[in-house]
Amino acid sequence: MPISYTPLSFVALADDCPWHMFLQQIERVEPFLGDLNRWVDTLRRPKRILTVDVPIHLDNGQIAHFEGFRVQHNTSRGPGKGGVRFHQNVTLSEVMALSAWMSIKNAALNLPFGGAKGGVRVDPRLLSEGELERVTRRYTSEIGLVIGPQKDIPAPDVNTSDRVMAWMMDTYSMNQGTTSTGVVTGKPIALGGSLGRREATGRGVFTVACEAARKLGLDITKSQVAIQGFGNVGSVAAQLFANAQARVVAVQDHTGTIFNPSGINPCLLGSHVSVHGGVSGFAGGNSLENDLFWDVPCDILVPAALEGQITSQNAGRIQASLVVEGANGPTTPQADDILADRHILVVPDVIANAGGVTVSYFEWVQDFSSFFWDEQEINARLTQTMLTAFEAIWQVAKEKQVSLRTAAFIVACTRILQARALRGLYP
Repeated sequence: MPISYTPLSFVALADDCPWHMFLQQIERVEPFLGDLNRWVDTLRRPKRILTVDVPIHLDNGQIAHFEGFRVQHNTSRGPGKGGVRFHQNVTLSEVMALSAWMSIKNAALNLPFGGAKGGVRVDPRLLSEGELERVTRRYTSEIGLVIGPQKDIPAPDVNTSDRVMAWMMDTYSMNQGTTSTGVVTGKPIALGGSLGRREATGRGVFTVACEAARKLGLDITKSQVAIQGFGNVGSVAAQLFANAQARVVAVQDHTGTIFNPSGINPCLLGSHVSVHGGVSGFAGGNSLENDLFWDVPCDILVPAALEGQITSQNAGRIQASLVVEGANGPTTPQADDILADRHILVVPDVIANAGGVTVSYFEWVQDFSSFFWDEQEINARLTQTMLTAFEAIWQVAKEKQVSLRTAAFIVACTRILQARALRGLYP
């Protein structure tokens, strides 16, 4: 009898654990993989998990320790690619799941990357700028042995920014003894960043939302939109919806929920958030209890905050015809089933929020060639890439009578496992 170890992926996990959510999604796609099923455990076992201690000097002279992670889920199709988040609730399970969803996302978009993700368990709101820089540089040094332009390319995520990417790029470059702009994406323009990168994820959400609405027969100019999260993704998507004459009727973030059936002005809300740190107290909308956000009448719902937000407890209350996932993993498998039974179309995260990694790919290519495109070309390439991927997944869903999420996993898992099978095992 063959001897094999039992990885974390096979240990009993809570249903709302992010890694468990991913495993359930893999189970749902297995019947469609044919002969590639013999390789499917590749997807259940991350290639590499690195846990690091991140000690820094605080401004008061004390030493603080933070826990950091970098997980490379799969690199069969190319170097790892995925963001780094700084958040007080970061866990290994979360980072594992996010890295796996990056594998699926990159394969679904047919980008030449595998999946990776990183995080540090820290509340950056409690750090000075100097302390944040020291956390970033120490974390980068600790994971430096597994990242690189041809190995694993980090990017911004929750609570990280182009400034953080600049520190990461500089730290890696100093340790390598040569400037290496391609080690991260989402950098400032002056350091080899790409035009259009900051807006790319929100633009991608809007692009696929419009296409999905068209297929459902929804007139985007007459649609009401509710958005959870008003960070980089939600704020950009809200502005693009408003520009297209849709009405943004509700917005929720960590500070509260606002509602205005006549429409919320995203530009004015953005100015309020920049001053007050959140949407709470915005004069252009009425305050609403957070739990009532899920009852807001709307045509399109965009969860663009954190994972695990749409659950079996609130999925039955959602009023939208279309859910477009701006966040990673915002809908649990149980909620997916409820929404499907209610004939609510869900455009999954691995397609809907792939605009960021798509333009990150463009940035990576531009850094290697030292030739940079204008923003019009980048946006045109982004739109074409996302619409092509969406249409392919739509056709698979129609042909096999499955959800868009399962169709995306069919396309992505097939590509990943074909690459794994063709490469074989070494040694």
